[in-house]
Amino acid sequence: MSDWTEMTAADLGRGIAEGAIDPVALAEHFLNQINTHPMRDRIYARLTPDRALAEAEAAKTRAQLGLRVHPLDGVPISWKDLYDTAGTVTEAGSGLLAGRIPDRDAEVLRNATRNGMVCLGKTHMSELAFSGLGLNPVTATAPCVNDPEAVAGGSSSGAAASVAFGLAPAAVGSDTGGSVRLPACWNDLVGLKTTSGRLSLSGVVPLIARFDTVGPLCRTVEDAALMLSALEGAPAPDLTGVDLSGRRFAALQTVVMDDLDDAPARAYATALNKLREAGASIVELEFPEIARPHADSGMLYTAEAWATWREAITSQPDVMFAPIRERFEAGAAHSAADFIAAWQGIDVMRARWAEVTAGFDAVLCPTAPNLPEKVDKLMELGDTYVQANLRTLRNTRIGNLLGGAIVTLPTGTPSCGISLMGAPMGEHRLLRLAAAVEGALSG
Repeated sequence: MSDWTEMTAADLGRGIAEGAIDPVALAEHFLNQINTHPMRDRIYARLTPDRALAEAEAAKTRAQLGLRVHPLDGVPISWKDLYDTAGTVTEAGSGLLAGRIPDRDAEVLRNATRNGMVCLGKTHMSELAFSGLGLNPVTATAPCVNDPEAVAGGSSSGAAASVAFGLAPAAVGSDTGGSVRLPACWNDLVGLKTTSGRLSLSGVVPLIARFDTVGPLCRTVEDAALMLSALEGAPAPDLTGVDLSGRRFAALQTVVMDDLDDAPARAYATALNKLREAGASIVELEFPEIARPHADSGMLYTAEAWATWREAITSQPDVMFAPIRERFEAGAAHSAADFIAAWQGIDVMRARWAEVTAGFDAVLCPTAPNLPEKVDKLMELGDTYVQANLRTLRNTRIGNLLGGAIVTLPTGTPSCGISLMGAPMGEHRLLRLAAAVEGALSG
């Protein structure tokens, strides 16, 4: 039992299938791990023990009858606190939604439940998912596994911490500008940003609907592939027989390589060398067409976020962390004409990106340009908090603007990740490639 905390979700599922792991005992084990962990209240907003044990009991019965419905049937996971959970408070890390109890599960949670996954509870997050840092003095700030006094990255901060600290085998987060990839990067996990529209947002507290996506945070690429399968109710990609021989990567240079901290820069360079040693070729790629959409992204994000939340914010402005509220309020300054023109520019850029990258298997970049900051330092930043947040989100947000599927992998250097950007709706192909990259990076 002591090994369960360190096992991958896939291995736990195999143990259940073989009869070596009792799903009820597994759920009880993780609930006990959570309840006795000193970081519990910084990671989990609330637990769902009755639901977890009932779902585990059903999984146990299916396993005994040889009727398991998915490779992860009976495996417990955590959910970011913006996924509606019937009868359980869902607040999206904000006092604006304090005490909100939905009467229906989010669609992706229903899919996961139908596939036998066990809901442990809800994890803390950045307020209304509008920060890449993970700092949330309104509810709680989740810790980074490499430095508990530092932020975990946002906005899926508790989701990443739940896996990294051994309090869930896998987690479900969301990614609007990097909110799966950043906390995955800073906590040495695999994070998958799915293509916008691939997974349902029904029952997900919105931020910016045009960019909001559902995505898992896991220990391995195999876990990410199986989680994607459970969330969408479709078969998982076959990850067997993959290697990097003859693979062609583009290493994006524009914007993403500017002003990197030393550790991410060294980790990325080392990772590229390992890919070359495994048989891949890597070509540096400039893409100046990203510059204007990147400059416009602040308007695109804040204008739509303000349109979505202005009524709630203006009714209770004082319940919000001021830097987050001010970021929302910045959206009021933009015109509809400028917003539409910016989106027209993104459409042109995405078409050009598809042409430029058509000959590559994926495009690479450092997941984050920096390392996680101490919580106390961020609380002292004042007006410069916004700049710290934007710098943290810089590389990941480019991926959202480009619109494809993206996966971040640990490089082996703490809190440093490498991202593989693929084509829209190309998650299966990207995950096969990521499995090969994972093997090369781990040796």
